[in-house]
Amino acid sequence: MDPEDVRQDWADRSGKFSPAYYARLGPNEVSETLVDVLSHYAADSAAVLEVGCGSGRHLNQLRDHGFDNLTGIDINDESFQVMDEHYPRLADTGSFHTGAIEDILPEFDDNAFDVVYSVETLQHVHPEDTWVFEELCRVTDDLLVTAENEGNSPERGRDNDVSYVDDDFPLYHRNWKDVFTDLGLAQLLCEPTSRDTIRVFRTL
Repeated sequence: MDPEDVRQDWADRSGKFSPAYYARLGPNEVSETLVDVLSHYAADSAAVLEVGCGSGRHLNQLRDHGFDNLTGIDINDESFQVMDEHYPRLADTGSFHTGAIEDILPEFDDNAFDVVYSVETLQHVHPEDTWVFEELCRVTDDLLVTAENEGNSPERGRDNDVSYVDDDFPLYHRNWKDVFTDLGLAQLLCEPTSRDTIRVFRTL
């Protein structure tokens, strides 16, 4: 698949793995870990950006724990309609952008956010678009957090650079420590889970 096909497939996604699907699931273990990490390393007033925020289940968990300067990007415009229904207070108080991260991130100033994080989003960035990882570093003033599938689950072995969601959507396995330390960040924490690897990086 070329990069535009990958982006368009996620922009049009309905049913399984859609914004409504994740809103019904609600917060999970990663949501709780994000709260723990931000509560330890960041102030409540921190400007926080989630790339690939969907309908906001992780951002809403942060909001419920006192973080209120929240921004999200998602490529699927249904995300924010679902957010209005499931997390109306978040929708009213946060700042949200519809579009691909490759298009939206360059619009932000350097060091625009104290904390930037992704949950199972960067794993779908096409190899031709890896320049966007530099953009993530550019807009991050302090912490970058990744919760991405690096080949943890049994059906997605680390020997494969790419696997497919429902035999359709590509999932690119990367070692995010290598990616972001090569771009000048320092890894503070690594916590493997049954599905993802959660990593916390700090700018230098």
